[in-house]
Amino acid sequence: MRIISHRGFWLEPREKNSIEAFQRTVDDGFGTETDFRDLNGDLVISHDPPTSSSAIAVEKLMEIFRDKHLVLAANVKSDGVGSMIKEVMDRYEQEYFAFDMSGPQLKQYTDLGIPSYTRHSDVEPEPILYGKAAGVWLDDFAGGWISEGIVREHLSAHKQVCVVSSELHGRSGEELWEMLRSTKLTQSADLTLCTDLPTKAVEFFGSRT
Repeated sequence: MRIISHRGFWLEPREKNSIEAFQRTVDDGFGTETDFRDLNGDLVISHDPPTSSSAIAVEKLMEIFRDKHLVLAANVKSDGVGSMIKEVMDRYEQEYFAFDMSGPQLKQYTDLGIPSYTRHSDVEPEPILYGKAAGVWLDDFAGGWISEGIVREHLSAHKQVCVVSSELHGRSGEELWEMLRSTKLTQSADLTLCTDLPTKAVEFFGSRT
């Protein structure tokens, strides 16, 4: 299992999706999840609707990750940016996957050959375009839904799986982490954990991969 940070490796909430957080995640050897949008036709990094003063140009992120061999999880916040994402990822030879796009956009992404994850959660019981998806973004909004069986079902279908750690929804991640450790799911190279606490996860699991 590999561990990636959520919106960079931030220490204070104000650092989310910041250059400082992206540099820290690279310095500590973690890939990251972050948010891709367009601003006046340009691809930028921003969780909320961007402005020229708040958004980060995607090239700044790519330069930080250049040749680091760390994965980027592209949370797609805008329609119509698939070709731009593919172009910049290919140009930088960056390992990545895209997720959270709308259903019609997911089809376009898979048609473009972009490694794309479908969603499966307690409120999304039927992952769409499962056969074409490279992986599954496994989320849990209410708590207690993600199980060993669900994870193994996707792994057995030869899907990559990224599990959303519970603290992203304001809950303790200990129960979920213990399930992953005790069931030895962490031995799978096809499993990723997305967390706000990457160094604590390394301490808990004993490894970052």
